[in-house]
Amino acid sequence: MPFDQPLLDRFIAIVGANACLTDAVDIAPYLEEERGLFHGATSVVIRPNSTDEVAAVVKLCAAEGIGVVPQGGNTGLCGGGVPSENGSEIVLALGRMNTIRAIDPTNFTMTVEAGCILADIQNKATDADCLFPLSLGAEGSCQIGGNLATNAGGINVLRYGNARDLVLGLEVVLPDGRIWNGLRALGKDNTGYALKQLFVGSEGSLGIITAAVLKLFPKPRETETAFCALSKLDDVTVLLNRARALSGDAVTAFELVPRIGLEFCTRHIDGVSDPLSEPHDWYTLIEFSTSRPNSDLRAGFEGFLEAAFEDGIIVDAVIAESQAQAENLWRIRESLPEAQKHEGGSIKHDVSVPVSRVPEFITRGVAAVLQAYPDARPCPFGHVGDGNVHFNVSQPDGMDKDAYLSEWDAMNRIVHDLVTEMNGSISAEHGIGRLKVDEMEHYKDPVELDLMKTLKAALDPKRTMNPGKVVG
Repeated sequence: MPFDQPLLDRFIAIVGANACLTDAVDIAPYLEEERGLFHGATSVVIRPNSTDEVAAVVKLCAAEGIGVVPQGGNTGLCGGGVPSENGSEIVLALGRMNTIRAIDPTNFTMTVEAGCILADIQNKATDADCLFPLSLGAEGSCQIGGNLATNAGGINVLRYGNARDLVLGLEVVLPDGRIWNGLRALGKDNTGYALKQLFVGSEGSLGIITAAVLKLFPKPRETETAFCALSKLDDVTVLLNRARALSGDAVTAFELVPRIGLEFCTRHIDGVSDPLSEPHDWYTLIEFSTSRPNSDLRAGFEGFLEAAFEDGIIVDAVIAESQAQAENLWRIRESLPEAQKHEGGSIKHDVSVPVSRVPEFITRGVAAVLQAYPDARPCPFGHVGDGNVHFNVSQPDGMDKDAYLSEWDAMNRIVHDLVTEMNGSISAEHGIGRLKVDEMEHYKDPVELDLMKTLKAALDPKRTMNPGKVVG
């Protein structure tokens, strides 16, 4: 449904002609999402340059009953930033709002606009001798507004928490166009409801995050990284507990990689090779770090690994001897999703269970999937330290990709039923978007879902904010 010229002229009056994209070629990149599962439509993409412009556009859309789909770097995996196919919504792309407004190393805070690229924020923090710990595969193109709107996780959650834990204050444009200025750089603010937490993780369905005050941390002075082969899957949580106890809780990351995942990477990713001389079923990528200079972290790291080896928990390991070697080890884990694409269709599940039950979940999940699809290739990997498993299942060799992906809902039921039985979550860090709206209806506690819908109705009664996402 194309928008008429008088309406387009009103948008142009707010943001300028150059920031109001109407050409099909210019619009096309904003209509596809990372996995290719959704293909949206719109006749206009608006690229505001300020919070006031966002507010004016949102206010106009509220008055006209037009849906607004906020979009950051468009790296999401659940279709949360893609408009519907009927063309009735606008896309509001925030990439031009990329100013780092302030950095305060004494207060360990940075105030940024929503369109700032995550890697740029990390680099700016480093320049100030600080650390912003949010780190994920798409950090070179994802934007902080989207990271916060989806409550992104990544590799450092074990030590520093999700995006939700890394924000002190927000600036948000509400569905009626009002601006809530909650940009407070306070570690403690106990004056009523924590409104910022309504918008973190809401995927733009309650309002549009336009700026944030982020938490910074002391910059690590020493880091140690190792790639270890486990004697058996059940030992992964034993090793994690030992790492946390013996390091003084200096574990920054603790990742699980299956043999099939390593094989995918060595087969499809240039420069990736097996770090160990013999194949093993399961591996962990472990990182310790400390902000204390001359702490002799290496000695403690080696002692931890030696004890695990002596007790038969790990059967082989390699320790990075340089930053370049550490990056090569991390490349295995970080390139695994890309490598899996080359193996055909993949039915993906971003789930979490209690950390203690990760081995049980993987064992039972693999068995259940193979019982239903004997030739499928399960590839579970992820952030064991926080219970987040990316339970991805690659298609059988030689099977038609579309035929395989048509089994998505049926396989969801197998995996998500098990997750729910184990008191887990069907979405650990990727959000709900469009992909899991029906799953939310199926699995969410009715009272909890009713509360979410009540919030949506109260804040967005016209349902113009990212329609059809999260709670439909």
